[in-house]
Amino acid sequence: MQQLAIYDMDKTITRWPTWTPFLCYAAALGAPWRLILLPFVGLCLIGYACRAIDRAQLKELTQALMIGRTVRAAKIDALASGFAGLVTRRGVYRAARARIAADRTEGRRIVLATASYGFYANAIASQLGLDDVIATRSIYSDDGSLLIARIDGENCYGPAKLRMIEAWLADNHMARADIHARFYSDHVSDAPTLAWADEAIAVNPHAPLRALAGKRHWSVVDWAR
Repeated sequence: MQQLAIYDMDKTITRWPTWTPFLCYAAALGAPWRLILLPFVGLCLIGYACRAIDRAQLKELTQALMIGRTVRAAKIDALASGFAGLVTRRGVYRAARARIAADRTEGRRIVLATASYGFYANAIASQLGLDDVIATRSIYSDDGSLLIARIDGENCYGPAKLRMIEAWLADNHMARADIHARFYSDHVSDAPTLAWADEAIAVNPHAPLRALAGKRHWSVVDWAR
């Protein structure tokens, strides 16, 4: 039986959400003039809060504003690597590192399953020594040289995250009956995957997840202490 440890990223492994910091980092180093567009990012956030746009559209719009509708893939890879270095040096919970090490000692395959874009989540996972990444995918130009501010498929969030995990299992020739999955998350949006997992662990849970974990008898850990 394949032993898996699947981790959400933002505020589960990392101390803070990563998307807006990545946008600011990429703009500051890649095109500093784009920082004047930050108020428009705020308007996008208001649009999302008012349900005028969904999470996927929010990502696409803010990427276009702060990084560009297209950007050289080599450039974004370099920016992602630099940003990942900052995150792994300053923004990862020590307890998360310890749990990842313990899961690895138990022989578990360590998987990152995050709504964050793969183009920078992969860099973070690589620097943390994780084995696999399931993340929101991006569209690239036909020759792969340009990153386009469009999501390829689903935003890896909520029920879509579970669908993408199941697709990843199928791609890797793993049947559900042949795996044991331990899943870690901080947010109630991951309830479908927590319910699917053999072991559900609510990490630094916000109030809705803490309440749900109590009802479902899921484990609760606080790595922020």
